[in-house]
Amino acid sequence: MNGFPQAMQTRTRNSTLALLIGILALLPSAALAQSGSFIVSQHGKQVGTASFKISAFPSGYESTALVRINMQGLNYTISKTEHLSSAKHLGHTQLSATVNGSAVTVTAAPDASQILLKTSANGHTTTTPLPAHAFAVFLPDFDPGALDTLLTLAAAHNNRNLWAIIPKKAGSIQPIQLATYADEHGTLDSKSIVAHHLIATIAGSPIELFSGPDNQLLQAEFSKQGFALVRNGFVLTPPAKAGAPPAQSAPPAQSAPPAQSAPPAQSH
Repeated sequence: MNGFPQAMQTRTRNSTLALLIGILALLPSAALAQSGSFIVSQHGKQVGTASFKISAFPSGYESTALVRINMQGLNYTISKTEHLSSAKHLGHTQLSATVNGSAVTVTAAPDASQILLKTSANGHTTTTPLPAHAFAVFLPDFDPGALDTLLTLAAAHNNRNLWAIIPKKAGSIQPIQLATYADEHGTLDSKSIVAHHLIATIAGSPIELFSGPDNQLLQAEFSKQGFALVRNGFVLTPPAKAGAPPAQSAPPAQSAPPAQSAPPAQSH
């Protein structure tokens, strides 16, 4: 009789230990789940909103994004859902967009040694095979979730071997060059925060990216078009003088990612 309670206690301890191990195994990926809401502005005037959410699952992540812009000359809405691996590699992306009243859908997915980009607009469908790259980011205009994923991959791979899938017209894939600048500062929900500062370059267009300690997107500035994405509650503290790259970093590139006032995909 005395051995029975002891055996039960041992089994209970073993079951509890197994449960804890299972929970802890999920924590690293769960900790990387992120979300955010942003104001879209042009030359300091709000013209829209953007949001994203990245949810962690045992097999990887689901990333969703919603962007709405309404301004003179541009009425733009996108809704994106994509699946990423546990290493944030592209699995499958589906984008629905409305650009000045015209509907566009885009899908992207790896297929053997390539990425197939399928664009449908105005009753026509175009399928474009693109070279496959492990660290490729599907990057529609003004998508904060895509920029957040880019920052995560950049931190994990020392800013190297990054590519942008550009869902415009038939689609293309472009290398991303990242230059790291000295940290700046700001406040998030009135609390002081360090803002890492990078400049990304894609196809000759620069984007300034500011990210928090966990590589979460805080702000993105598209200087050529005067647009900016700013996370709700974040205020960048202007530096006393223009930031300079750290002593050992490469010179900054003079252009950046694919955020333009044009739509993410257009008909022919």
